[in-house]
Amino acid sequence: MDKRGTCGSRMARGVLAPVRAASCAQLLSSSRHCPWKMNQHPPKSAVASPVSESMNSRGEALDNLSMDSFWLEVENIKQSAEAEQEECSLADVKTQEEGEAEAEWLQDAGLAELLGEPAGDKDNLVLLSTLTRTQAAAVQRRLDTYSRSRRRRNKHPVRDVRDIFAASSSQDTAAEKEESSPDPLWHNLRTSNTQRKIQDNFSSAAETQDYSCTVRNPGKEEVFNMDVAYSEQAAVLLKGSFLSESRKLKDGNALTRFKIPKGRLGVTRIGDLSAQDMKKIPTLALIELTALCDILGFELKRNKAAKLKTTEKRLFGVPLNTLLENDQKLLPNTKVPLLLQALLSCLEKRGLETEGILRVSGSQTRIKSLEQKLERDFYSGLFRWDDVHQNDVSGLLKRFIRELPAPLLTAEYLPAFAAVQNIPDLKQRLQALNLLILILPESNRNTLKALLEFLSKVVAREKNNKMNLWNVSTVMAPNLFMHKGLPNKIPEGKEKQLAEGAADVVRMMIHYQDLLWTVSSFLVAQVRKLNESNSRRYQFCDKRIKNLLRKIHADKDKVEKNQGEPSKVVKVHASLLLKDSLEVHLNNATRVADVLRQFQKNLCQNGWNIVNTVNLLKCNHSTECTNLLLYEVGGNIGEHCLDPDTYLLDLYHINPHAEWIIKQNPSCPRMF
Repeated sequence: MDKRGTCGSRMARGVLAPVRAASCAQLLSSSRHCPWKMNQHPPKSAVASPVSESMNSRGEALDNLSMDSFWLEVENIKQSAEAEQEECSLADVKTQEEGEAEAEWLQDAGLAELLGEPAGDKDNLVLLSTLTRTQAAAVQRRLDTYSRSRRRRNKHPVRDVRDIFAASSSQDTAAEKEESSPDPLWHNLRTSNTQRKIQDNFSSAAETQDYSCTVRNPGKEEVFNMDVAYSEQAAVLLKGSFLSESRKLKDGNALTRFKIPKGRLGVTRIGDLSAQDMKKIPTLALIELTALCDILGFELKRNKAAKLKTTEKRLFGVPLNTLLENDQKLLPNTKVPLLLQALLSCLEKRGLETEGILRVSGSQTRIKSLEQKLERDFYSGLFRWDDVHQNDVSGLLKRFIRELPAPLLTAEYLPAFAAVQNIPDLKQRLQALNLLILILPESNRNTLKALLEFLSKVVAREKNNKMNLWNVSTVMAPNLFMHKGLPNKIPEGKEKQLAEGAADVVRMMIHYQDLLWTVSSFLVAQVRKLNESNSRRYQFCDKRIKNLLRKIHADKDKVEKNQGEPSKVVKVHASLLLKDSLEVHLNNATRVADVLRQFQKNLCQNGWNIVNTVNLLKCNHSTECTNLLLYEVGGNIGEHCLDPDTYLLDLYHINPHAEWIIKQNPSCPRMF
């Protein structure tokens, strides 16, 4: 019997399921048991043919790629689980009643007050004024479903959706309501409709752009637009009725190259925004992902996450947040578990050139023994990595990922990651993946990025280690998508298709990680609007700042009058480096890189008063501007590390009250 028959693996739609000691590995849990799932509706007429043809084309292409490594890894995981007689660490997920999923979605979207419940943070309601047309429609659908379920259960009536979005059929009634008993929430959302009309005009203008995924040509770059919401782009495609061949994959083995066009405000990467602003991103990304799935005909559902069981271990089987809390006591600001860093570092030093690294399994007995030694000696620094075989280290790495109490991609979103394969268009699959990664908790996202960066290094050494992108993807997919704590009811006949799909998702995450770790411009714009709205809500709460606010508004009036000016003089600060500030003349061509070069030039020629020479990185007796970064601080943003190609006059008009501060690049080592 071949590997597939031996392991008896089965797959279900949506998520890879656990390996259990008493049965063979089953790879995907059923739709009705998934904590998250995308169920495909009957495709809309405009895209019916492209969907089926694209999926068939991609499936035929993947048929030519070997899945042997996938099934071998499944068998290794099964043997490891059987040897230890492991039990599930997560309770089986319970199916939610009608309306519960929508209520939980609205709460996580920061819209609990729409349910008629007191919200912990009423300021989240201002995000409704920032939503696009498709995002607002997604909110409306969930609120409408929740309202119907509540009425059927004879509960107290909830706020009618027409009151929220002012449907045309009830505009007169709504107007009377506003006059008779003004509702701050209703008024806020009514105002948002006016703003949404402006956004709709922008969306209409965007319809002239081509967002279609043309026939894939591996030698040609395609544009990946991040200025317009993905759901709005999908709506344009749906409206355009594009031909089927424009959405077909020419060759599933060759991944298309995408390029993010830099607008006047540059590109924002994860890590460029402050923690305060990044907290707003998951909520916005959840709403946008839901809107995108609605347009594509996929229903995005979620069940409640199961509670994690505690463990007495210190390293393996410990929640990520607990690991990081312990690690940060030793090394503050640690973002990736120290054990994972050590495993990856050991493999990078001695394993990248090893043939079959990750694929060739180490000794299960040695791996178990090494795990026990790490539990005992890792934090004391007594563990000797030089004595460990590379294949055993790779086994420890995969074991660390599998042993997490919750999947690295999270129990809530794991099925959504797996279901990305059901989206026929490559560009739209990447859009969904980008949003899912933004939704992940910070600890999961940072850990996943560290892992993917290492996997890219393995692929880069393919000539020596014989591990190409597909090999690495098929080996790592079971470790990322199989989890012992998730249900494992599998329909017949789906094993091969869904195993290939899971491996393809991992392949996309490895290959396109730079694109996926980018914060879309439309999300950054929504964060700015949220900050502006929150500022307006607070500005009259404290009488002590009245005078300051009066001055700010006076300055703002001056700015608005001068926005048409072709130039502006601003000051750039570098308080950590210099006592002096840099006066910069902005025009339409001034970029961040130009200011940093001007700063470097003045620093060398004018003999500025340096606060601390250690804070300036010296290379070849000169200060390199590439080691310096310009930050936008305050105004409608917390802190934003600017792209070198950002045009500063455009940014000034968008955020005139921000300060610009030059800092040293934290990733550059200091030279004494």
